[in-house]
Amino acid sequence: MDDESVFGPVVYELGLADAISLGLLARYQILVVEVRDPVVTPERLSGPEAREEHVRGQRLGALQAALLRTAADHGLEKIITFHHRTVEAEAFCKGLEQKAAELHAFDPEKYPRSVWAGWLRGEHDADHRSSVLAQFGGTAHRAVLSNCRVLGEGVDCPAVDSVALLDPKGSVVDIVQAIGRALRQKPNAGKVASLIVPVFLSPDEKPADMVTSASYRPLVKVLTALRAHDERAVEMLATPEVNSPRMPGESIGPEPEEGEEESRMLLRFSSPRDPAAVAELVSLRVIDTERQDWTRGYWAARRWSSRTGHLRVPLGAETEWGYPLGRWIRRQRAAYASGQLDGRRVARLERLGMVWDPAEADWQDNLAAARLYMGRHGTLAAPRHAVIAEPGGQAERALEGPAGAIGRPIGQWLSNCRRPGALSSERAAQLAAIDPDWCPDWPIDWQRHYAGVRALVIDGGAAVDEITPGVTVHGADVGRWLQRQRETWAGLSPEQQRRLRDLGVSAPEPVSAPKAGGRAAAWERGVAAARAYLAREGTLTGVPRGHVEHLLHEGQEHAVKLGVWLTNQRARRASLPADRAAVLSELGVI
Repeated sequence: MDDESVFGPVVYELGLADAISLGLLARYQILVVEVRDPVVTPERLSGPEAREEHVRGQRLGALQAALLRTAADHGLEKIITFHHRTVEAEAFCKGLEQKAAELHAFDPEKYPRSVWAGWLRGEHDADHRSSVLAQFGGTAHRAVLSNCRVLGEGVDCPAVDSVALLDPKGSVVDIVQAIGRALRQKPNAGKVASLIVPVFLSPDEKPADMVTSASYRPLVKVLTALRAHDERAVEMLATPEVNSPRMPGESIGPEPEEGEEESRMLLRFSSPRDPAAVAELVSLRVIDTERQDWTRGYWAARRWSSRTGHLRVPLGAETEWGYPLGRWIRRQRAAYASGQLDGRRVARLERLGMVWDPAEADWQDNLAAARLYMGRHGTLAAPRHAVIAEPGGQAERALEGPAGAIGRPIGQWLSNCRRPGALSSERAAQLAAIDPDWCPDWPIDWQRHYAGVRALVIDGGAAVDEITPGVTVHGADVGRWLQRQRETWAGLSPEQQRRLRDLGVSAPEPVSAPKAGGRAAAWERGVAAARAYLAREGTLTGVPRGHVEHLLHEGQEHAVKLGVWLTNQRARRASLPADRAAVLSELGVI
C-alpha cells in the first residue's frame, strides 16, 4: 500500500505508540521466558541435531512447560501461540493437555486440572476455523490456541490477553501482526497485554552474557520489530538511568509520562537482570546494529575491564574464547584519532577506562610501578635487572632477578629515562616528585647503597658503627660499601660527603704512619686514585690513558696519572704479587 499511484496518498496515520496513548490499544509487557534444559541446549537446537524428531519433541515439551508456568505466574487465560511450521503447531497443541495434567499432579494449587488446547493452519476450511475459534473464545478456563499462518490480518479472532512467539522466524510485519492480536481491547479498557518470548539458555550461561549471547536472538528480533512501531518505548530501554531505580529483573521500561499511570511497555525476565546490562543489550543489538563486530569487541573489553580495572590491552591479547581484543582496541584508537568513532561509543569505552594514547598509558603504568618500587625500597636507584610485579596485580611483591624475570622491568625503564634528553621537563618532574634523587649526579650504585644505609639509620634506628661488612639491605652489602666510602673519602663529591655526615659518617682521621717510598708508595697512591674514581664514576672501564686523578693521600695532595697506572697494571698482571692481584680484581681492573 506504499504505492500512491495505486492507493493514493496517506490521509491520516495513527501509529502504535499513539494508539496506546489514546487507549485504543492495550499497554503491553514482554515476558522473557528463559528455558534452561540440560538436554535441549542452544547448541543442539542450532546444530545438525535440530532436525531430528526426538530433539524437536524435547524442545516442544520444554516450551509447553514454560508456557504453562508463565501463564500460572502471571494469570494468563487466553493465549495464542505462533509457530513457523504447521507440524509444530499441531504437535504443540496435541501434547499440551498431557503436560498440563503432569504439572497439576506436581503442584495442584498452581496449575489447573485441565487446559483447553486447539490449533489451526492455513489449509483448514472456514467452517473448521470458525468452530475452533468459537470453542477458544467460549472456554471459561485457560485456553491455548496454536496456529501457523492463520491468525494474521483479516481474520476475526476472540480477544486474548497474551500471545507467545514460540518460533519468531517471520518478518517484522508478521511479528507485529501477531503482537497486534494481544493489543486489541475496547477503548480505555485498561488491559495490559503480554508478549511471551522464550529463549533457550546453555546450562552454564550467565545473565551477564546476554549482550553477546546467541540465545537471545528471539528477544532481539521481537524488540527490533516493535521498534519499527513503538520507537520511543524500545529506545527508552537503552537508557540505564531510567531503568536503574527498578529492582533488577522485576520490570524494566520507560518511566511514565505526565498523566500516565505506568509505562506502556515493561520488560520482564525470568531471573534478575541488571538494568544497565539490559540497556546494553537493547542499545547494541537492537538500536546500534550496524556493526556486530563492535558489539562483540565492546563486550570483550567490558569483561577485561571488570577483571583488570583498565583497558590497557596488549596488542596480541585475546579473550579466553579467542577474540583478538588487542587488535580491536587498536582499531578503536585509530578511529578515535581520525575522528571516525561515534561519540556514544567513545563514552562507553571511556567508562571502561579507555586511554586513547597508548604511549601515555604505558607511561602512567611505569610511573605507578616506580611509586610501588619507591615504597618498598626507599629509592629509585634500581639496578638495571630489577623487575616489579604490575601495580594492582595479583602478585603484590617486588621481584628482582635476571633479565626475563616475571614483572615490569622497572630498572631498565629508569635507566632509559636517565639518558640525556630522554624525558620532557614535565615527566622528569613527575619522577622527581617520587624520588628527588631518581637521577643523581653520582653513580646509581652509590645512591642505592646510600639509600640502604639511610634506611638502617633513620628508619631502623641503627648506629653507623653497627653497619659493618656483611650487613645487607635488599641483597646489597652496605657495610662493606660504607667501609669503602671512608677509605676513599677524598674522592667523594662535597654533596656525597655532606649526606654521609648527616647520617653520622665522619671523615677518616689522618693516619700517622711511616711514609712508604718508591714503588710501594706509588702503588698505594694508584690504588687510592682508582678507588676514588670508582666511587665517583661507578666503573674503572674506559678510563682515558691521559686521565689524571687528584687526591689527598696521607695528608698530601697528589696528581696520579691514573690512566697510565691502570694500563701498566693490566700489562703486568701475570707477574703481580697475589695480594696486589687480589686488590685489582676487587676493583674490577683485571
